[in-house]
Amino acid sequence: MLRQLGNFWMPCVATIVLACSSNVFAQKSYKITDLGLNHSTDNFSMVMGLNNQGWAENMDGVVNPPIKSTSTTVASGRAVIGIYGLNIDLGTLGGANSWTNYGGINDRGEAVGMAETSVPDPNGEDMCAFGTKKTCRPFLWQHGHIMALPTLGGNNGQAAAINNRGQIVGISETTVPDSGCPPSKQPGTTILPVMWEKGEVRALPTLPGEPDGFVQGLNDQGQAVGATGTCTSFAIHAVLWKNDHAFQLADLGHTGSDAYAINDHGQAVGYVSTTDGSTIVASLWENGGVKNLGILPGDGAAFATGINNRGRVVGSTFNSEGWSRGFIWQDNVMTDLNTLIPRDSNLYIIAASNINERGQISGMATVMSGPDEGKIHAILLTPVDER
Repeated sequence: MLRQLGNFWMPCVATIVLACSSNVFAQKSYKITDLGLNHSTDNFSMVMGLNNQGWAENMDGVVNPPIKSTSTTVASGRAVIGIYGLNIDLGTLGGANSWTNYGGINDRGEAVGMAETSVPDPNGEDMCAFGTKKTCRPFLWQHGHIMALPTLGGNNGQAAAINNRGQIVGISETTVPDSGCPPSKQPGTTILPVMWEKGEVRALPTLPGEPDGFVQGLNDQGQAVGATGTCTSFAIHAVLWKNDHAFQLADLGHTGSDAYAINDHGQAVGYVSTTDGSTIVASLWENGGVKNLGILPGDGAAFATGINNRGRVVGSTFNSEGWSRGFIWQDNVMTDLNTLIPRDSNLYIIAASNINERGQISGMATVMSGPDEGKIHAILLTPVDER
């Protein structure tokens, strides 16, 4: 009911101005909750999926330094659901590790991701990126059990997002050779964007001249977003999939764009390359066009990974060292989330991943002092006036 009322302007009499302000104006401050680590031996945790109950799907594990760098390698990891302080390890498909992408949990608590099997990849590939070169399969976690999802005949795949209708999107290898793969990536097969419904998989189309693709975001209308490209340049154009048709999303005149999330109004977010191709900026697609959301001052790049039905956007900025700050974009202004949490917080937000319809924001933060100093913890921000 509160979410519905939040979509309408209501006159506020003097005695209830403060009560109404959260529905009319931009959120100004948040409580921050440290979701910690799944195991004491872990040094990294980030929320990658967030539902409207505030349940988080995290990737928890051990990464090799520097932790903040975008080129960090992952030594081990597990996909975990965090519910009010309780962590549920989703397990694997026979291997040691599992992982997740943005948008991997719905309001029923069903979750998706990727997990290793115990079988070595026959081509020496390492799609799960743990260095084990085991086959990597897309999974659905449902009713307390993990199960593999089918591929298009290839050895590997990943599930990225699930909606409240139970539709799932991601990627799958095929058995079709990709002629664009160089000798260093042979034998390479085409990787296609896919959708799973009722346990069955089907390929989604790619843009002309771009045989490969990746779906990353999905709304409750069945619309999906991601990118298509080639074996050597995976994200050439951001794409919207609607009714099993692929539509190229607008850019700023230079190739190199990707979309990560889409809300139920069809607004999508991600990144686009600047006109000169020198960097990437957070972007919002709506009404057939693209809006440059910019970069926080002092940083060199940005991308957006979450949007709710009110059009509030969250994402992350980067500097020369890697992950820099999490941001919220609202009322046409990008704001550093670190300025909206208590000043005495022991956490410094370096990424924001999702925002739900309650206005809660998920992501990761560096621990500034104490026993876990320097480690990265999963976090959840809740508006201070939430009832």
